[in-house]
Amino acid sequence: MPTLVPRLMQPSRQWVAIAPMQSLSASAFLNGRRVQLAHLATFYRLPAIYGVRDFVEVGGLISYGGDLIDSNRQAGRYVGRILKGAKPAELPIVKEDKFELVINAQTARMLGLTVPSSLLSRADEIID
Repeated sequence: MPTLVPRLMQPSRQWVAIAPMQSLSASAFLNGRRVQLAHLATFYRLPAIYGVRDFVEVGGLISYGGDLIDSNRQAGRYVGRILKGAKPAELPIVKEDKFELVINAQTARMLGLTVPSSLLSRADEIID
């Protein structure tokens, strides 16, 4: 699998290279082009699931991932503990415990998809 999406800005291509999104989801490259990525996925009728809600807010279908606000809050707590003298190596590793599911209903309709009511009822937010 490729590690980059080649010539992403040329939608005339008849294919879209999909990179391992987990390893690239936080990269500035993808985040800076989230509008184009979401629109390309919709243009090529690819039901895409993203790791951060930003993609769904600009037209992506679904996102499921950690709550970035909660993650940043936890990072702030760690920084505070370190500034107060705690040794970073002695701080516990904290797993993400709050995940959010965001669904873009308008994109689902454009793709001709019916999102099951069981999934809609579990969504933290539905963008219409």
